[in-house]
Amino acid sequence: MTMEVLRDPLGGDDLPRGAVISIGNFDGVHIGHQKVISHAVARAKEIDAPSILMTFNPHPITLLRPAEAPKLLTTIDQRLELLRHTGVDSVAVVPFTHYVSRMSAQTFIEKVLVERFHAREVFVGANFRFGENREGDVELLVAQGQKFGFTAQAWPTVEDGGSLVSSTRIRESVVAGQVEDAARMLGRTFFGDGKVLLGKKLGRKLGFPTLNVEIENEQIPAEGVYLTAVHIPSFQRVFPSVTNIGVRPTVYENSGVTIESHLLDFTADVYNERVRLYFLERLRDEQIFDTTLQLVAQVRRDVEAARLFFLTHPIEALKLVHP
Repeated sequence: MTMEVLRDPLGGDDLPRGAVISIGNFDGVHIGHQKVISHAVARAKEIDAPSILMTFNPHPITLLRPAEAPKLLTTIDQRLELLRHTGVDSVAVVPFTHYVSRMSAQTFIEKVLVERFHAREVFVGANFRFGENREGDVELLVAQGQKFGFTAQAWPTVEDGGSLVSSTRIRESVVAGQVEDAARMLGRTFFGDGKVLLGKKLGRKLGFPTLNVEIENEQIPAEGVYLTAVHIPSFQRVFPSVTNIGVRPTVYENSGVTIESHLLDFTADVYNERVRLYFLERLRDEQIFDTTLQLVAQVRRDVEAARLFFLTHPIEALKLVHP
């Protein structure tokens, strides 16, 4: 089934009528989001109605309080890619403008959900807020639904380790380098997409050639060394790898943060190609070594750790979402 993307849902797009709608930002499309969406999709099939997911771009806080805006787990294109796996019929990407931000909760219900979407049923997360100054909540949706002829409900939250699964909590895990915790809450391995740039080829000189990847995701893991995997489209394969995020303090002073991946048993030239980098497990912090020989010895140990990891964790068994 092909998911339709509606880029102008408040204006020119033709919208399915009488849909079951799920609403939210859905950054990361984590297991909590998936539960809400899957219930909405199942309900739509049950009553023979189309299913629509409504999301916003950019993130509302980016416009309303830029200084407080979170670094997002996914780009809008990645979000749409992940949503294609949920079974939803259509995704309405609402441009979050000043006009939308000043829309009252009541106006949003009447002008958007009722007049524009002709909503039949609405599903949201339990903590969903909407409208100017976040004045609207689930209770208002339920009450106004009774007035305008649609039903609304919040799906229960999902917990992990006794705490609520949320995009904020996943971001905190990624920032701390706890990529395994992030993966558990995402229901997949955390990844970033980006282009392979021409670097200084230091890794090649040390015997460990690397791909210098410019990740486009706003949120990347903490500085350190990670067990990773790299999907290279031109090879149609995923390669096991070790990745360093950091400033390479042993060989450079005042260097900016770079992301360099050494692929096991791979030496091909893929400069300027877009790749997907999956972060599987954190190995260690980035370190300063007294000599280059010490650095090489540690990288060799990191590579050996990667080989052992992939012996017991074959690529095919990992929760990887390919572009």
